Amino acid sequence: MLNRYLKICLIQIIVADFIFLNAIFFVAGFQIRQYNLQQHSGADAFLLVSNISWAIALYTTGIYAVSQGLSYEKMARKTVQAILLYLLMLLGFLFLYGHLYSRFFVMMYCALFIIAVILSRLVFTWITNSILKSKDIERKMVILGYNEMSKKLADNLLAEKSNLKFEGYFEEYNNVQELSYYPVIGNLKDCVPYAKSNNIREIYSTLSPEQNPYLYKLAYEAEQHFIHFRFVPDFKMFVNRQIYVDYHNDIPIISLRSEPLDDIANRIRKRLFDILFSSLVTLLLLSWLIPLLALLIRLESKGPVFFIQHRTGRNNRTFRCLKLRSMYVNKDANEKQATRNDKRFTRVGRILRKTNLDEIPQFLNVLVGDMSVVGPRPHMLKHTEEYSRIIQQYMIRHYLKPGISGWAQVNGYRGEITEEGHLRRRVEHDIWYMENWSIFLDLKIIFLTVSNTIRGEKNAF
Repeated sequence: MLNRYLKICLIQIIVADFIFLNAIFFVAGFQIRQYNLQQHSGADAFLLVSNISWAIALYTTGIYAVSQGLSYEKMARKTVQAILLYLLMLLGFLFLYGHLYSRFFVMMYCALFIIAVILSRLVFTWITNSILKSKDIERKMVILGYNEMSKKLADNLLAEKSNLKFEGYFEEYNNVQELSYYPVIGNLKDCVPYAKSNNIREIYSTLSPEQNPYLYKLAYEAEQHFIHFRFVPDFKMFVNRQIYVDYHNDIPIISLRSEPLDDIANRIRKRLFDILFSSLVTLLLLSWLIPLLALLIRLESKGPVFFIQHRTGRNNRTFRCLKLRSMYVNKDANEKQATRNDKRFTRVGRILRKTNLDEIPQFLNVLVGDMSVVGPRPHMLKHTEEYSRIIQQYMIRHYLKPGISGWAQVNGYRGEITEEGHLRRRVEHDIWYMENWSIFLDLKIIFLTVSNTIRGEKNAF
C-alpha cells in the first residue's frame, strides 16, 4: 500500500513538472518582444522541444520508478541526471536554432524550471516522510526462525526507511542465547496468538516448510485471522551467489544475474540512442574526416583505406568490423595481435591508433545494427576461441552487442592482452556493464572515452 501511495505522489509531482515547464515559459516570456522571440512559430518550437526533452529525460533516467526503492539519495541522483540530460538536449536545439532566442530568456527559463523541479522533489520527500511516520499506515511484522537469513532480513529493515516495523523473532525451540537487535519472543506455537494480541499484520518465515511441516498449519491459521503469511526462501542452498527472481505467470524463474537489456523497452532505448548518436557523428564528423584520413592513408602506403575484419558479435555471431587501415598490408593481420612496437604500423596508423581515430568507421557498424556505441570490445575470431578456453565466463560478454568503447576500456583494460589476469579483469568489467547498464552509464563511458583520448592513454598504441 505504501508503494501505491508514493507512486501516486510521484506521478502527481511529475505532472506538476510539466505544468511548471509550460507555466514558466509564459511567465518568463510574457513580453515576447522584450526577449527577442522573433517569431511565434519559434516560440512554439522551443516550448515543444522543451516538453519533449523533459519527457525523454524522465523516461531515460527511470525516475518514475524510484518510489519502489524509497531512497532519497536515488531520487536526488536521478533528478540531477534528468536535469543534465534535459539541458543537454535543449542546448543542442538552441545550438541549431539559437538565433530565435536571447540568452537572458533561456537562462531565466531554465533557472526557474530547475528551481521548480527541486522544490517539487522536496515536496515529495516531505510527503514520503509524512507517510512513513504515519501510524495509520504502519505495518508490524515478525520473523519465524533465528538464522542468517532472518538476521539479514531484520538488518535490511533497520537499514532502510520503511513503514514495516519489525517486532522480533519466533524460534522453533526458543533456546537462542545470542544477543540481537530484537528479542526472540517465543516459539512457533506462540506466534499467531502474539500476532493477534499485538496487531501484527505480517509474518515472514525463513524456515523451510519441507523441514517444518507445522508451518503449513501455521500459515492457514494466520490467514484465518487476516494475517499475511510469507515465506522467505534461502536460495543459497542451491546457488552460492546473488540471484534474481522473475515470474512467468505464477512460475518463479531464477536468474544468475541482472540483465537490464533483457527488457525489450531498454533494448529499444539503447538502440534509439545508438541510432541518434551515430547519425550525428556520421553527419558532423565522418562526412569530412574519413575522406581526409583516407587521403593521408593512401599517400603513405598502398592498399585499401578500410581494414575489414570478421569479429565476434552478439550471441557469438560474426560480423564485418570496419576500421581505418593503420598497418602496411600484411598476411598476419587476422592472426597476430597488434603489439606496442609493432613494425607493421604506418606513421599515420600510429597516430590513428593513439587517438582511436582508426575505429571511427565503426559508427557505420552501429547504424546497421552490428555494434553499439558502448559495449564490450569485439575480438578476432581466433582470440574468442582462445580466450573462451582460458576464462570460464568469457562468452557471457557476448550477450550484448560489441561496442566502439566499453567499461573495461575506460578503466584502462584495453590494448594488447599479455596475461590472464588482464583478460580476467576485462571480462569482469564487461559483465559488470551488462548487469548495470543504463543510458547514463553509456553517456559516462562516452565522456570518459573522449576525456581519456584527449589526455592520452598508456595502453593506446
